[in-house]
Amino acid sequence: MCRTLAAFPTSCLERAKEFKTRLGIFLHKSELGSDTGSVGKFEWGSKHSKEGKNFSEDVLGWKESFDLLLSSKNGVAAFHAFLKTEFSEENLEFWLACEEFKKLRSATKLASRAHRIFEEFICGEAPKEVNIDHETRELTRTNLQAATAACFDAAQRKVRALMEKDSYPRFLKSPAYRDLATQAMAASASPSSGSPAEPSHT
Repeated sequence: MCRTLAAFPTSCLERAKEFKTRLGIFLHKSELGSDTGSVGKFEWGSKHSKEGKNFSEDVLGWKESFDLLLSSKNGVAAFHAFLKTEFSEENLEFWLACEEFKKLRSATKLASRAHRIFEEFICGEAPKEVNIDHETRELTRTNLQAATAACFDAAQRKVRALMEKDSYPRFLKSPAYRDLATQAMAASASPSSGSPAEPSHT
């Protein structure tokens, strides 16, 4: 984790620069890099307008609450890029996997997907192991014996609370987000603006 500039000045600055570069790429190409999988894409233009809010309003909404950030495809994409610079993207990926899991209606698919999620994020040697306590881990393991849409609820709540308390405030304070928010404010103040201003690379 990159916690203080005093402790890790070089690495922190490099990660901040990396995040800013990623957001610049998003603004220019309207897509995530190929290494981020299917987490989401930045969306603005006609489809976004139909949803009743433009890109600038979306960006400014992310600082209002963590719920607004998670409910925005663009917000999830930006937050995921930020978490990658902190090497903690597994937390968001687990939360998203749980959201998709709860949409399943087939008992067979629930059981199969539940074991895949557990092996990827929960078990002791999981490749993307999330930071949850032993009690929650064992409760989740027990829930798998009769998988339901709620079997990851406790673990998902723990991970969400961790992101909201820890990563989310750092995301909002990051130079890259503050720069993007400043551009969004300027764009929303201009009646003719349909997209954020050109990102600054200085």
